[in-house]
Amino acid sequence: MILGATGTELTADEIAFYRDERPWGFILFARNVAEPGQLGDLVAAMRDSVGRADAPVFIDQEGGRVQRLRPPLAPDYPNAAALGAIHKRDPEAGLRAAWLMSRLHAMDLARYGITADCLPVLDVPVAGAHDVIGNRAYAHDPQAVIALGRAASDGLMAGGVLPVMKHMPGHGRAFADSHKALPEVTASLDELRAHDFVPFKALADLPMAMTAHIVYHAIDPARPATTSPIVIGDIIRGEIGFDGLLMSDDVSMHALSGDFSARAEAILAAGCDLVLHCHGIMPEMQAVAEKAPELSGKSLERANRALACLKPGDDLEETAVRAEFARCFEAVA
Repeated sequence: MILGATGTELTADEIAFYRDERPWGFILFARNVAEPGQLGDLVAAMRDSVGRADAPVFIDQEGGRVQRLRPPLAPDYPNAAALGAIHKRDPEAGLRAAWLMSRLHAMDLARYGITADCLPVLDVPVAGAHDVIGNRAYAHDPQAVIALGRAASDGLMAGGVLPVMKHMPGHGRAFADSHKALPEVTASLDELRAHDFVPFKALADLPMAMTAHIVYHAIDPARPATTSPIVIGDIIRGEIGFDGLLMSDDVSMHALSGDFSARAEAILAAGCDLVLHCHGIMPEMQAVAEKAPELSGKSLERANRALACLKPGDDLEETAVRAEFARCFEAVA
């Protein structure tokens, strides 16, 4: 499991639960963030609760509207579409901007002990799709998404932070917000192969990925990707060729059905390595824990392989990186 917490410090009940159930990692949201010293203490307490100094701590720090750390803990950053706009005018400048922004994300996160960012978003939107992705996507062209997604991933890893690509095998055709309802994609398999799967296949060497809570009628009309052995086995592991650590999107989202125990069981039975529960609600976490044992076997191998990709950050000087990133946008203003 990867679990959240309810507030800015762990409660006694949370500490006892984490100690007993030993989640593999944790995830942070805006509700967990107050000020720098507090955030560093919270991250350290999460790791202490499971007795593992290497327990990964995740966050969604994309830029734009999905950014959990805000000033003064981290600057506000542009969205992915803004990087895509630079890339469209000047590909080399766009790639440099994407790398620099991720390198700055890594600087912001690493100072608080956060070791994984749920980025890059590799979804490729189509006309008319729900804006739950929208400007979180780099572009409508899969090749541009590949290039910018790779640059963003490289920037994170250069700064000692692991990337998590999302939402596999593609959220760009969703006409509903999977936080609120179950999106259904009716595109043919050929269309998905030519468009949606392309960035994930190109970046299949990345260490971690997150699934999409979406039904793909051409693959498995009965189950969303997150709980579909067909989508995970035949498409994600098979056709796309991803053999890294695969986590679900948030198990709390309304796209999934059943109680939390049933959801967790279905996610793991489908082939996901980890169940992600974000909200820190104790009864829900307890229900997930009933079906989510400690990592073992192939899943443990993937987890260890992902953590082995985490290297110390380079020694770039932060002021210089921020100045260069600002110039990327001045040049196109």
